[in-house]
Amino acid sequence: MSHQLRYTVNCSLLFTERPLLERPAAARRAGFSAVEFWWPFVEAVPPDRQVDAFVTAVTDAGVQLTGLNFFAGDMPGGDRGLVSWPKRSGEFRDNIDVAVGIGERLGTQGFNALYGNRVDGATEQEQDDVAVENLRLAAQAAARIGATVLVEPVSGAPRYPLKLAADALGVIDRVQAGYDVPNLGLLADLYHLAVNGDDVDRVIAEHTDRVAHVQIADNPGRNEPGTGTLPLDHQLSALEAGGYAGWVGLEYKPSTTSETSFGWLPFERR
Repeated sequence: MSHQLRYTVNCSLLFTERPLLERPAAARRAGFSAVEFWWPFVEAVPPDRQVDAFVTAVTDAGVQLTGLNFFAGDMPGGDRGLVSWPKRSGEFRDNIDVAVGIGERLGTQGFNALYGNRVDGATEQEQDDVAVENLRLAAQAAARIGATVLVEPVSGAPRYPLKLAADALGVIDRVQAGYDVPNLGLLADLYHLAVNGDDVDRVIAEHTDRVAHVQIADNPGRNEPGTGTLPLDHQLSALEAGGYAGWVGLEYKPSTTSETSFGWLPFERR
């Protein structure tokens, strides 16, 4: 990889051979100084002891928690966020302070607010109106610690309405048209965008200034770079040339073991 961007390891897809609390230390042993996680608990407001154990695991490993997802429901069961889900909006709002509280303790700068699937029993307009309010509340909370709320297009979830970068940017525009929350940004997962048929090179050329976080996996397969056909190095170099200086999240499923899946990245680049 020819660019000089820094990498952070998504420990919800990598090191799953180990218990969750052992993964930050495994990432450190593999040479990385930063990790990110999906919401690492079962519920929106977990017991304090579980939160403390998670914070301790990250701190003791000597890694930075660069990113954290807000509670997104039952991800294995198909949920993809609560932001636009009227019946579960309260859970999302209860989760905001817990997530930002963890971020305050660990120096986290990015919080991914998965938008949520279209649901029966609510119109798209109702869902989108709820989402604007919830993203406003999340951004205002994140601003207290100087952090950014991320909005992400996702593939593989047919009822998830944000498929292209333009969809996510449109949501951010709606929030910012109503509220003074500059700290909302696009999470550009180069894998999801490619799978959904977006013109990734054009997105980078036109919107790098609005990209607040980047994640990568190769396609097909969502495995490590080099296992598929995506021009990830070219795209990361273009992002960097366009002024992106943030983290690159390794959010892929290792094709072998987690440790051996980093072979594409020289140790000194981690």
